[in-house]
Amino acid sequence: MVEQSDRAPLLDWEEIPPNELTQAVPAPAKENGSESSPPDGHTLGSTALAIGWSTSPGRPASVRTIPSVNRSPHLDHPGPWGVPSPIHADSRISLKERLGWEEKDQIVAVFVVTFDTRSGNMVEWCLPQDVNLDGVEFKSMASGSHRIANDFIYFRKGCYFGLACFANMPVESELERGARMKSVGILSPSYTLLYRYMHFLENQVRHQLQCPGSYSPLEAFYEDKKAVLPTAGNGLVTACPTSAWVPAINRCMHPEMKITHPAGCMSQFIHFFGEQIMVLWKFALLRKRILIFSPPPVGVVCYRVYCCCSLANISIPGIGVSVPEFRPFFYINVADIAALATEMSYVACTTEKIFEEKKELYDVYVDNQNVKTHRDSLQPLLRLNGVDREKYRKLSEQRQLLLYTQEVDGDCTSNEEDLFILFFMEQNNRIFQTLSEVAASADPTLTAEHVRAMGLDPQADRTFLVDLLELYGIDAMLVIDNPCCP
Repeated sequence: MVEQSDRAPLLDWEEIPPNELTQAVPAPAKENGSESSPPDGHTLGSTALAIGWSTSPGRPASVRTIPSVNRSPHLDHPGPWGVPSPIHADSRISLKERLGWEEKDQIVAVFVVTFDTRSGNMVEWCLPQDVNLDGVEFKSMASGSHRIANDFIYFRKGCYFGLACFANMPVESELERGARMKSVGILSPSYTLLYRYMHFLENQVRHQLQCPGSYSPLEAFYEDKKAVLPTAGNGLVTACPTSAWVPAINRCMHPEMKITHPAGCMSQFIHFFGEQIMVLWKFALLRKRILIFSPPPVGVVCYRVYCCCSLANISIPGIGVSVPEFRPFFYINVADIAALATEMSYVACTTEKIFEEKKELYDVYVDNQNVKTHRDSLQPLLRLNGVDREKYRKLSEQRQLLLYTQEVDGDCTSNEEDLFILFFMEQNNRIFQTLSEVAASADPTLTAEHVRAMGLDPQADRTFLVDLLELYGIDAMLVIDNPCCP
């Protein structure tokens, strides 16, 4: 047991209790009757505009707003090494409030991984001491990390999720071959709250590099945040507690909808892929196995994994119950090959080029901005059509309009990230609402008019629609003439 005197000055991971936020955070100053924006450029609150579609052609689109609460400066900390953290519960708390859900801290383990010149990657220290961390030494220190100074990594370990911060420090030591490399990380049943401890982990890995073997802050952290989980007779945690997965939320609300929306990464994600985002969107809805390759650093690529999952959000109850869950694996390496072989749907990233040859493990391979597939049946989905480009154009226009409003009117209530996330969720809802209505009608025939009402191309998206109907078990007949056939 760690003494209280050791813990008191080390609680820099603590959050400000909600009931103290109003006292701790001063009210924003007003100038000429309007609120001024914070000096760091972050908004104090946000309202997201989402475009709603009707299944009836010609009907005007509805607009809805999602209010949010002011975010605490304590929570608005960038991710490790100055990279904004997207897997972040900042101003989008309203989504949790609407779902009536609040997640609790449950830290299963804390650990330090080091690179030993003789033994390679190895777990140097951990709490609890009997926790099974097999493979974590490779998940928390990505292949190729010796070429970079620092990084952060999200990963999966069995039914748990992990976050580790890596750092590489030059040292004058022949034994260490001139470099000391370590990662400090944590495990939890969910990835949605891991962002809270990025700053703490970043500080601790620097501390471990400078003062190897000094674990008091990590011991204090674990004592304060450890989860009370069921264990087997040997003391090893073997199962993920159901209480950690929010049973009150409908199964169709995928994990990406159970967490608050990202801060900054969706915009970067769409800028990076451009129009190709529409291709990834279709693969995401079809629950394909998507593998993203990138050399280190891998932290920003983990964010792309998260964003890719966000493209498949559906908020219509009952939709998606029977399809494979579209879960992020985040960073993977060759040690994960056996686990991936059993997965029907996932999004993951890797720094190991050898995965490209393991075609049986994935459906879609993303190398930089190049999205490709080795499956003949999926080749048509790689081609952008006019409707795809039009949707991307509208998305870009909405973003430009939002940015203009923020700049000209000083509007700090609208949020770019919410706009992106809700754009795709509304598009998905539009598709499945139409399909559900057609399937429930006296004549369950899907016509070209229905397809256009969903925002799809009757001809170019035919393969996509056929796969969608089959995957989701929707009992509707697609009767659209093929112009290539008499």
